[in-house]
Amino acid sequence: MGSGTAGEDQTDHATAFAVVRPPTPGRFIFASPHSGSLYPADMAADPALPEASLRSAEDALVDRLIAPGVEGGAVLVLGRLGRAYVDLNRDPGDLDPALIEGLEEGPVSPRTVAGYGVIPRLSGDGRPLYVRRPGLEEARARIARVHTPYHAALADQMRAARDRHGEAVLVDWHSMPARATRGAGGAPGPDVVLGDRHGASCATDLTRRLRRAFEALGWRVALNQPYAGGWTTQTWGQPEDGFHAIQVELNRALYFDEVAREPSPGWSRTQKGVARAIAALLDDRA
Repeated sequence: MGSGTAGEDQTDHATAFAVVRPPTPGRFIFASPHSGSLYPADMAADPALPEASLRSAEDALVDRLIAPGVEGGAVLVLGRLGRAYVDLNRDPGDLDPALIEGLEEGPVSPRTVAGYGVIPRLSGDGRPLYVRRPGLEEARARIARVHTPYHAALADQMRAARDRHGEAVLVDWHSMPARATRGAGGAPGPDVVLGDRHGASCATDLTRRLRRAFEALGWRVALNQPYAGGWTTQTWGQPEDGFHAIQVELNRALYFDEVAREPSPGWSRTQKGVARAIAALLDDRA
């Protein structure tokens, strides 16, 4: 949704996320919380941090890959701000006492200990994002301006879909760095990882349909390893209440040059492949 722009003076609901609705919305909601590339000036990240590091955790171009979902009736909910500013796939209370000034020590998740809480301490490539410690009120205000309205919009779309169709299906789309899934000796890892919280977050048929759709492209598909689904999938994965959720991780090696930060020669093939997989998923006759 952006081009790595930094220095936005204000952050409001309009810049935090976008909702794209088809004329006749179906039961599917496609979310891309990490494809944003706007960095508000109030982030005040380390001025010596390379832009490539600042942006290294972005799910680059995922919003473009899933755009065909609208044609099939899916509603898109797209984060527009960079993940280093606020991570929309984390519990909003998962603040990092090693980063946030004035935050009392207490139990935190393993991801936050590692530097990747709701307001990350480290970039995707492991560099410190700050030479300062944001204050607690600053952190809470940032979450209120970005995380809260994004998830309120997602909740509105999920509840509306269930009201219309009796159930709502969230597909939370992400990308993964090629290095994250390489096997022994540097062997290629999976092209796609599906995370359904080990079968708890959605009907089995949803996982099977997605797996078939990607395997029909000749892509290697893994289930729940190394990604079983993040906070959003856990929150909305309540099949007994009519809410189904699954996380999709696409290997950036398929389509993105992580050094040059631009589409790789595989972009066109991947774009067409994801579009075919989406069409198969949204085809109610399947």
